Amino acid sequence: MATPDKVVSLSGLAQRLVRDGDIDTSTAENVQSKALGKNRSFYSQLRRSNTVKPSRLIRVASEEFGVPLLDIDAVDLENAPLELVGLKTIEKHEILPLLRRGTKLYVATADPTNSRALEEVKFHTGLGVEVILAEHSKLQAAIEAAQQSADTTLADLEDEEGLEDIDVSAEEEDTGEDTALQQIDTPIVRFVNKTLLDAIKRGASDIHLEPYEKKYRVRFRVDGVLHEMASPPVSLAGRIAARIKILSRLDIAERRVPQDGRMKLHLSKRRSIDFRVSTLPTIYGEKVVIRILDAGSDILDVEKLGFEPEQRDLYRKAISVPYGTILVTGPTGSGKTVTLYTALNALNSPERNISTVEDPVEINLTGINQVNINERAKLTFASTLRAFLRQDPDVIMVGEIRDLETANIAIKASQTGHLVLSTLHTNDAPATLTRLLNMGIAPFNVASAVHLILSQRLARKLCEKCRHPIEIPENALRESGFSEETISEGLTVYSAKGCNICTDGYRGRTGIFQMMPVTEEMGELIMKGGNQHDIEKQARKEGVLDLRQAGLLKVKAGITSLEEIERVTNL
Repeated sequence: MATPDKVVSLSGLAQRLVRDGDIDTSTAENVQSKALGKNRSFYSQLRRSNTVKPSRLIRVASEEFGVPLLDIDAVDLENAPLELVGLKTIEKHEILPLLRRGTKLYVATADPTNSRALEEVKFHTGLGVEVILAEHSKLQAAIEAAQQSADTTLADLEDEEGLEDIDVSAEEEDTGEDTALQQIDTPIVRFVNKTLLDAIKRGASDIHLEPYEKKYRVRFRVDGVLHEMASPPVSLAGRIAARIKILSRLDIAERRVPQDGRMKLHLSKRRSIDFRVSTLPTIYGEKVVIRILDAGSDILDVEKLGFEPEQRDLYRKAISVPYGTILVTGPTGSGKTVTLYTALNALNSPERNISTVEDPVEINLTGINQVNINERAKLTFASTLRAFLRQDPDVIMVGEIRDLETANIAIKASQTGHLVLSTLHTNDAPATLTRLLNMGIAPFNVASAVHLILSQRLARKLCEKCRHPIEIPENALRESGFSEETISEGLTVYSAKGCNICTDGYRGRTGIFQMMPVTEEMGELIMKGGNQHDIEKQARKEGVLDLRQAGLLKVKAGITSLEEIERVTNL
């Protein structure tokens, strides 16, 4: 209890909370003193202190201040008049304009005592302001969603109007040649821009533009599967390729050799998307493949990868060790980069020096030193790794181990107190160990340096809206790999159907993992010269799930279909 000469007069809200037993008098006086010292209201200081449950505090504040309370999750913010207030003011004061009705603007806030914010809104809009209370965490989420909607601006580009005005450029400053092309060949500019926007809206990872003798085909890769999207006149093939080559700083006069470049689509001041462009001369013209590198779409969260609970624990334990090698394997497009960057994101802190070398860098992450290899400048994986070791590293990520020199440097780095993460192109985890041995790495170095190997695939997830259960004979389930115990427990298998919110019955993807720690027993087996079959046998003995078994768990959980697991596990 405060001493008499330090007693602070409690506000009406503070008295109400004390009376209702939400806080005691001593806490209320302490909060009030801090509020006065920081020139804040009691309510604002109390909200920051998390002393009272937010949902309770906002209800009491609504009653005390006579301000209506709103569950903002139930509000459709698509038509929120953000432009009246402006994103800077919204961010600065954590307010959100909800609706304009005549000369009144309804504004959501988590702090009804923030009179400065309300006065600023009145001044800029010339409207009367009606305050509505919303829980702080929900309001923040709604503001983020509204900002993303404003940033993307894709909804404003549904019509053909304005497609030529979209800001698509190379990563360097535009040239006069590009401007001339826009003026002369506006239909091509519009077509390329619309193709890029459609691919982003559909969540595509790649765009394929393919010329044939009598047809020109545009395909998008969505959730790992290609879908034909358009078939423009074949006579446009050369002009479309030229437009893309100019945007990505390629030589439009050179059509005989493959070329690689990059370009950028500026959706707004806050958001842009990079594209990696590859051209390939075919007998009917240049095929162009555009990889969409949208860092904003990657959710670098261990919980989102698709690990089974035991696998997730193994993964977290492995990346918490300050030394050793973690290898991720699988074919191109199986999600290896996201898996590695999820680990880097978890490790990223001011206390760690993290460096990556890739070909090319696909995910930009603040706080990590990222290097693109450049073979022409002799900036290779091996030479960059040597440079990293002179830069006092804690964690090193190598995009891919391609040769013995890179492998040797990576292994030695992990043996000298560094955590090394990398990828290899092998079919499964046991094959990775034998691949390292076949490359020429000494068995002792493999056994002592490699701590964990992940083999992975990406499987499409069933659309929860339209998936439907199907009957499959027990014999077929046994042949697919389900155990007698699983079948006898009662198994519901779902299949894809298709609806207006998904693609052929699937929406999104999830990882399927074989996660094999290199235990002491496994290390001894490697030292004794064990082959791939011996390693597979030891892995089964240690309870390591193969890719098919991991996939069947996803089928059992209703996440994906049996047909999809058959497709991605190649069995």
